[in-house]
Amino acid sequence: MSRRRKGRDVNGILVIDKPQGVTSNGILQQVKRLYGAAKAGHTGALDPLATGVLPLCFGEATKFSQTMLDSDKAYITTARLGVRTETGDSEGAVVEEKTVPSLTEADVEAVLENFRGDIQQVPSMYSALKHQGKPLYEYAREGIEIERPARPVTIYELKLLAVRDNELDLAVTCTKGTYIRSLVEDIGQELGCGAHVVALRRTLAAGYTLDNVQNIETLEAMRERDESLDGLLLPPESALTMFPEHRLSGPALVSILNGQPVRISGQPFEGFVRVYGNHSFVGLAEAQPEGEDTVLVPRRLVKNNGR
Repeated sequence: MSRRRKGRDVNGILVIDKPQGVTSNGILQQVKRLYGAAKAGHTGALDPLATGVLPLCFGEATKFSQTMLDSDKAYITTARLGVRTETGDSEGAVVEEKTVPSLTEADVEAVLENFRGDIQQVPSMYSALKHQGKPLYEYAREGIEIERPARPVTIYELKLLAVRDNELDLAVTCTKGTYIRSLVEDIGQELGCGAHVVALRRTLAAGYTLDNVQNIETLEAMRERDESLDGLLLPPESALTMFPEHRLSGPALVSILNGQPVRISGQPFEGFVRVYGNHSFVGLAEAQPEGEDTVLVPRRLVKNNGR
C-alpha cells in the first residue's frame, strides 16, 4: 500500500521577504506549515545574515526551481573595512584587523573597476558547495581547509552607493554562483585593509524583486483571521518570463501534453520557450531548429493544464 502524502495540493510561487537571523530552510518549513502544503522548496538559500527576495515553490512550480536557481541575482550590501572574519561576514570570528586608509570615491571606484565584468572567484569555505558529498562549511567548522578552484562569474553591475569612514555600500547584479562575501573580501584585499559583510539584502532573484515580496507577519496574521493564503501565490510561469511564449492547439497541443515532440513547420527558432494551450500554461519546452522547421521537445510539463 502506497503512503499518502501529507498536506494539500498547493501550486504556485510565493516570494518571501526573508528576515535576518533565520535560515532559508527554516522560512520554507514555516511557510509550508502555514499553507498546509504537501510539496515545497526554495530556489537558492540566503545566509541567516541576509534578507530579501526568497522565492518559494509549491507543487508544480517546484519543476522549475532549477531554472530559477540558474537566474541572475542582485544585492545591496554593506562592507565593513579594516576587519577580516572567518566567514567573510559579521557572524564569524575576527581573524585580522588593519587601519583603514583615507579613501575617496575615486580610490574605491578604481578598485571596483577590477571586479566588473567576467571575473574568477574562489568560493568561501563557509559556502554550501560540496566536497565529496559534504558542504564546505562543515569542513570549515572542523578547522579543515579544502582547496577550491576559482570559478568564472560575471558581475553585470557593481555600483558604489556610499563611502563612510570604514564602510562601503554597494549594489551588485551578478550571475548565479557569485558569493557576495567573497567579492567583498577581495575588494577589501585590493583596498589594502580587508573587509567583511555586515548587511546583505537580495533585491532580485528569478526575475522577482522587492515589489513582489510578502512578509511572514502578514501570512501569520491572515491565518489568525482564518483567511486563505492562496491568493498570494504567483503562477509557476511567472518565473519563466525570460523565455519567449509559444501557443499550440489541436493535434500539436495533444502531442505535447502526451510528452511527445512537436514539429513546427516554417518557423526556425531555438532555446527554451513557455508553451501555452488554448486556455493555460502547459510547461517548458526546448526548441531545436531542423532546417526551416523547429522541433519542440517537452522538458517540464505541469499537471492540470487546460487544453
